[in-house]
Amino acid sequence: MVEKIMNCTVKEEWVDYNGHLNDAEYARIFSLAVEELMIKIGIDELFRKEHSYSIFTLETHLSYLAEADQGEKLDIDLQLLDHDSKRMHVFFLMRNREGDLVATSEQMLMGMDMKEGRPGEFPESIYKQIETIAEKQKDMPTPKQAGRTIGIRRR
Repeated sequence: MVEKIMNCTVKEEWVDYNGHLNDAEYARIFSLAVEELMIKIGIDELFRKEHSYSIFTLETHLSYLAEADQGEKLDIDLQLLDHDSKRMHVFFLMRNREGDLVATSEQMLMGMDMKEGRPGEFPESIYKQIETIAEKQKDMPTPKQAGRTIGIRRR
């Protein structure tokens, strides 16, 4: 089962000239979801300061599947697709309150040793939290949007 990460409401300033959520704001919401994931696994502000450790986003792929209007409430869920000692391959799902899939964001996240300014293994307490999520989700099917490439399909 997916992990509930956060919910939000589409703000007026996030709506574009087409009258719905601007494409950049989808990215903002998914970025906020990464921050919530960090907190969920134990990397909060205090942890970052005490351990000089954080998470960086290495790559992201957004799929826009439906429009979201001002005032619309959105839920963001997480599926952990894979992980190792330094990285998480995550998949966020944005749904409206009717449960319709609005957008997805596939991301590669990297643990960073901020003192060294380079990748660093997840601290043990953090890795245990990641493993807990992985164990709960081990039998979930891979979402159809995961692993997609961008290109024009030729017949």
